[in-house]
Amino acid sequence: MKIFKYLLFLILILIIGTSIYVATQKGGFQLEESRLIDAPQEVVYNEVNDFKNWNNWEPWSGEAEDITTNYGDTTSGKNAFYSWNSESMDNGKISTTQANPFSSIQQEITIQTTFGKSTSQINWKFEETENGTLVTWAMKGKQSFLEKAAFMLRDKSIAEIMRPKFIQSLEDMDASIEEKMNVYFINVDGVTQHGGGYYMYTTTASKTSQIDENMNNMIHDIAAYMNKNNIERTGKPFVLYNEWNEENNSAIFSAAYFMPSEVITPAESPVLTGYMPNQRVVKTTLKGNHDNLQEAWDQTYAYIQENDLTLAEGAKTFEVYNIGPDENKNPAKWITSIYIPVQ
Repeated sequence: MKIFKYLLFLILILIIGTSIYVATQKGGFQLEESRLIDAPQEVVYNEVNDFKNWNNWEPWSGEAEDITTNYGDTTSGKNAFYSWNSESMDNGKISTTQANPFSSIQQEITIQTTFGKSTSQINWKFEETENGTLVTWAMKGKQSFLEKAAFMLRDKSIAEIMRPKFIQSLEDMDASIEEKMNVYFINVDGVTQHGGGYYMYTTTASKTSQIDENMNNMIHDIAAYMNKNNIERTGKPFVLYNEWNEENNSAIFSAAYFMPSEVITPAESPVLTGYMPNQRVVKTTLKGNHDNLQEAWDQTYAYIQENDLTLAEGAKTFEVYNIGPDENKNPAKWITSIYIPVQ
């Protein structure tokens, strides 16, 4: 009987000692991973800010085939949330507690484990660089007593388990953003009438590979000139192609804005006034990156040939930038109209 009492006493001491040891262990954890994504800061921020995008790259749902996802009344910005349920893995919920466009997002994640409820903090940071956006994903939390006891028997800590998941998720996010930005759509709208009118413009010559960059700078310069001189702009900016030399990969083009009426500019002015007549044109709409403009032009000329249309002699082709990088940083959202005058 005494031996049995001694054994119980020893077991009790062992339990108390183990409990004290577990309780004194550090239960806090923290991990942080970064990735440079070749995309505008606003685009990367919006990808993370809207929970409906997370199914393309988040690290949890891939672990279970029976997972179901539920969204809150709002899926982006402060107070947005989504949750998941599964019989084969822990249930969880993520809520956005703060969203600061386009620099940072703070969130709270709650996981319902066999050891109880575990809550951690998630922080996102988005930094604009010359080569894209540096996105940093950090997570920190504190383990409960039971979690600390359970992880004493494991070879890896929570941070060591989650780090490769974060790395893979950031890689998947990068691929998802790239795929979305590359989406484009071309539609040859057909023959229509363009009203023309007076416009202000500047002209330059450049390599075709530099047109996009030069065009953006020229459009901004014209807008600044018109604002400074209180000249009203009508419609969206456009480019007139005066000459295109495929052999030399060069072009002479004008960047311009339409205006309500004629304005006479001084002789020394870098910005001039032109006039476009009301004319019959074939119109094509490109929704997507300007990298796809050549394909849109090719489809337009193919349409002209297939429909036995004749190009208007001496008329200049032009592009109108209905939505561009100033309105939306995501190239997939840009809308450009192509016009080729025909007889």
